[in-house]
Amino acid sequence: MSTIRLTAIGAAASLVPELALAQTRITPAVVFADAAPAMKLIMVLLLVSAIAAIVVTVLKVLSGPRLTGGSAYLQALRLGGPLIGLLGAAYNVLMINIGIANIGEQPPYNVLAPGVAEAAFIFVLGLIAGVVAVICNWIVEARIDRAVLRS
Repeated sequence: MSTIRLTAIGAAASLVPELALAQTRITPAVVFADAAPAMKLIMVLLLVSAIAAIVVTVLKVLSGPRLTGGSAYLQALRLGGPLIGLLGAAYNVLMINIGIANIGEQPPYNVLAPGVAEAAFIFVLGLIAGVVAVICNWIVEARIDRAVLRS
């Protein structure tokens, strides 16, 4: 009985596109859950990298007079984060275009929207990782400058 009911609901949703769209709300959690495993890995790596930059900065600031460690990671993430995000987004858009080419006709935008949102989300995560690294690098460099000027 539930199979018949689900079929009827599916048929009604296909007849009324607004009803089908209203049932699927795209959020960052939905974008992550719907992503391919490789894209999930990129998203997680970018988030972990941004968090690690904050941890490295806090440890560096609390380390006292010691000036070594952490700066190279922050400097690499400043450029690497956005580039990895851009690479993931470009790969995602490439896969979307290959899928459209294989279908042979233009699908409606509500079909493409989750993939486009995934590409944008990966790119934004890369930018966030880069911005966090830039700010953390400024903090570390200012601390190093203060320590050098004191001695």
